[in-house]
Amino acid sequence: MTVPNLGYLEFLDLAAKLDCVGVEVRNDIFLPLFDNFKPVDAGRIALEKGLRLVGLSQIYPFNDWTNLRENELKSLIEIAKASGAETINLIPDNSGVLLKKYERKDNLVASLNCILALLKDADIVALVEPLGFERSSLRSKTELVDIINLIDGNDYLQIVHDTFHHTLAGGGTIYAKKTGIVHISGVADPSLSFGKMEDEHRVLVDEKDRLGNIEQIIAFLAAGYCGPISFECFSPTIHALLNPYIEIKKSFDYISSHIKDYSE
Repeated sequence: MTVPNLGYLEFLDLAAKLDCVGVEVRNDIFLPLFDNFKPVDAGRIALEKGLRLVGLSQIYPFNDWTNLRENELKSLIEIAKASGAETINLIPDNSGVLLKKYERKDNLVASLNCILALLKDADIVALVEPLGFERSSLRSKTELVDIINLIDGNDYLQIVHDTFHHTLAGGGTIYAKKTGIVHISGVADPSLSFGKMEDEHRVLVDEKDRLGNIEQIIAFLAAGYCGPISFECFSPTIHALLNPYIEIKKSFDYISSHIKDYSE
């Protein structure tokens, strides 16, 4: 999402140049998934460039469970298995429609139960991402952990910790040991209250960041987290960068300099 205008090969080359461990590939940008490379070839090319496919995103909204959603999930699982992607990503409804008190929780439990059966059959892990917006049907990581425990899904369901959404949801426990990936992005605009922040405001992390990215990353490292950390910047200003390598590298260096004592 940080560089959605790059083709698949350019994207991989940028990640390799930045010395990333891997990449997340999305099916919700205007370019076709893998630029229409066959999944098996897309995975092979990534490996040849020294990169893991750490995630394949996304199923939305996973908690509006229908025959269509089931077929979408089966298709994404098939693509993930063929490409060697390590996980797939599940996003809850963010429209404000599924907020009725009891139906909301029931939908989450029922949907994740159905999803869990498919994950077990395919032997693949899904990452569930709580969204911090007030309109979101799943904001709380604690609620998600409780549901995963309830349906005995810990072997196949993990959390996406997103620093933006964590802040918008009011913070709380980070559940490092149940987290499969950490998404990071910054918000620098000093005029925005947390309740007014939207995806379009999410930029690279620097000294102007208001979301506490450094503190959240340090908390994860201190808790023993050793999984991937991935930029997820939705801002049009980031998407318009003519040379994203320079700015992303600058942000990488800024973050690294502030977490050095915890990452060595």
